[in-house]
Amino acid sequence: MNIAILFGGSSFEHEISIVSAITMKKVLKKTNIIYIFVSPDRAFYLVDTAKINSKLFSSGEYKKGKQLTLKQGGFFVDSMFGLKTVSFDGVLNLIHGRDGEDGKISSMMEFFNIPFISPRMEASALSYNKLYTKFLAESLGVKTVAYEYLSKNDKRKIVMDYPVIIKPVRLGSSIGVSIVKEPSELDYALDIAFEFDTDVIIEPFIEGVKEFNLAGCYTNNWELSIVEEPQKEAFLDFEKKYMDFSRDSQVLAADIDDSLKQNIQENFKKIYEPLFLGSIIRCDFFVVDGEVLLNEINPIPGSMANYLFNDFEGMLERLFKNLPKEQKISIDYQYIHSIQSAKGKA
Repeated sequence: MNIAILFGGSSFEHEISIVSAITMKKVLKKTNIIYIFVSPDRAFYLVDTAKINSKLFSSGEYKKGKQLTLKQGGFFVDSMFGLKTVSFDGVLNLIHGRDGEDGKISSMMEFFNIPFISPRMEASALSYNKLYTKFLAESLGVKTVAYEYLSKNDKRKIVMDYPVIIKPVRLGSSIGVSIVKEPSELDYALDIAFEFDTDVIIEPFIEGVKEFNLAGCYTNNWELSIVEEPQKEAFLDFEKKYMDFSRDSQVLAADIDDSLKQNIQENFKKIYEPLFLGSIIRCDFFVVDGEVLLNEINPIPGSMANYLFNDFEGMLERLFKNLPKEQKISIDYQYIHSIQSAKGKA
């Protein structure tokens, strides 16, 4: 199978996306990968799979590669005989953060009729914004961690007890995230968060909370990963997550009973179907006093959470064969013809 991996983008998580993309080369051993880099200024470049490495991008050397044009049916490169199609079976969207997770890439893929794995526009809008994720979960009967919401111009007052954790609404990879232990630390934490976003979510910081991650998708059947209990400190900062996104070997399943595992899986399914069909997502859950709470949805998880699956490559191929299809709309201009006809009689 030939898969084009889209990565990079105009995002605070640009470098994380590069790490994820390079990791896929180790993971997809039987797949022919075509790398398409989205530069910070949103130009498309074809990258030599054999030569891909992080320095290629930090040095700007990628600009020596062939620049691509996106149009109906795919990506095209200039050749001696005009535009030539870049041949692939489908696109894997691996752009973290803005551009990739906010729906821009998904919208373009649908508009230009290109098969792709990624959350569609509606799913992107709801999962990219942590506040909207809360609304989505609540509407589906999935419980979430308690929260407060602040905008940049709001009064800097919160109701919940300290300690709390401050999160920019539209960012991942722990960028701009702070733990606030007392009121005197709130202003500084908000200043940091507001450097990256105009809105923040405030949640209680629960020391030693049990966290479990589950990834998956629906092909012609449910394909769910193992449930992972990540071993981590208070929270993963940017540097730790940067390393975490390069994982390419399977981790061990959490030692939990069947009842808790089933509860986590059922909550995942409620979130996933039908909104996230055509994508591989990871949901992170907390368990507090025996209750499963959604912490967040990762619509494009680091390295696609490959390390949680027994057969990630096979699952990817099966998902490409079972992508949702847009309804075909036949335009026959019957309404306009009827108006023209009526005017003619007049």
